[in-house]
Amino acid sequence: MTIEIKVPVLPESVADATIATWHKQPGEAVERDENLVDIETDKVVLEVVAPDNGVLVDIIHQDGETVNAEQVIATFKAGGSAPVAETSTEATAATSISDSESLSPAVRRLISEHNLESSAIPATGKGGRLTREDVQSFVDNATASQKTAAPAVVVDSPVAGERTEKRVPMTRLRARIAERLVESQQTSATLTTFNELNMKPVMDLRKKYKESFEKAKGVRLGFMSFFIKAAVEALKRYPGVNASIDGNDVVYHGYYDIGVAVSSPRGLVVPIIRDADMLSMAEIELKIRDLGMRAQENKLTVGELTGGTFTVSNGGVFGSLMSTPIINPPQSGILGMHATKERPMAVNGEVVILPMMYMAFSYDHRMVDGKESVGFLKTIKELLEDPARILLEI
Repeated sequence: MTIEIKVPVLPESVADATIATWHKQPGEAVERDENLVDIETDKVVLEVVAPDNGVLVDIIHQDGETVNAEQVIATFKAGGSAPVAETSTEATAATSISDSESLSPAVRRLISEHNLESSAIPATGKGGRLTREDVQSFVDNATASQKTAAPAVVVDSPVAGERTEKRVPMTRLRARIAERLVESQQTSATLTTFNELNMKPVMDLRKKYKESFEKAKGVRLGFMSFFIKAAVEALKRYPGVNASIDGNDVVYHGYYDIGVAVSSPRGLVVPIIRDADMLSMAEIELKIRDLGMRAQENKLTVGELTGGTFTVSNGGVFGSLMSTPIINPPQSGILGMHATKERPMAVNGEVVILPMMYMAFSYDHRMVDGKESVGFLKTIKELLEDPARILLEI
């Protein structure tokens, strides 16, 4: 029985999608629920799996092509088996596909990026077709060989003085990130205020209880849960920061959905921790761990990336000392964490070495006044420098 493989139903906010990678080629046997193809939207990567045991018959839309919801992209034969390959030299030569026009856009792009010759790469696809996995495996093996025994060179090294360029199509996520960042800069009156934070109280508390916390809660105690808890309390005191502008109206949100900026293989994503004010620190840490792991695996859903009333971004994990984070519209503010560094500080007339962090709060000046912005960031500072106040909510 022949089955049509279709693009999944896309969320209302997503108009179309792009075929990212076919993991199977025509003629290959496939097991039920095995991933056939990755389809990339501007927010998430969707996996389309085999509906049954069988064979992928034909691919209608190749890597890099734009498709719409429920559009047929391939045909599948349930219960079928892969055809027996012809063994004669003439048959193999006749069915071998080596010209560049037969290669999918993703394969051509990968070959071009690494300056390879397609004829030098062993092909495993149907009829001698070169697949993306063939090229990637060839590159990985060549890289490993170079590290262990270095004379073999697969990719030509640039000649001294040579002016080289490489043109690579922008991914849908990267294009969407670019669009959102420009939108933020053009539609909000962004201003950033800074403050410095003494991390010693939080670090001491974490060091004292991290082992017992992990044993009792089943998750490590990180710094992010402290910042999210402090941010939620500050948002309660300054509701304008938790609001957004919609046309000529101001929408005040009676809930606290906190976005956490996470780096993924596809780029920056901001999954949302819903109702953060209702969660314990352990529950927040569990949420962060789960969202972070699934971001790395491209497993986040559109719903987990949609909404949010405020965002926390930690550039400190990459070593950033100071930055001006960009607001995620239509939100009115974003808190930027940075690297903690030991610095000499004046305390009660004496110089003391303390672990200090610069915090940055970018806000939409249309919604938040300077007095509120300074008070908001100062509240977070006071809560974190005396973390018992977070638990007591004072």
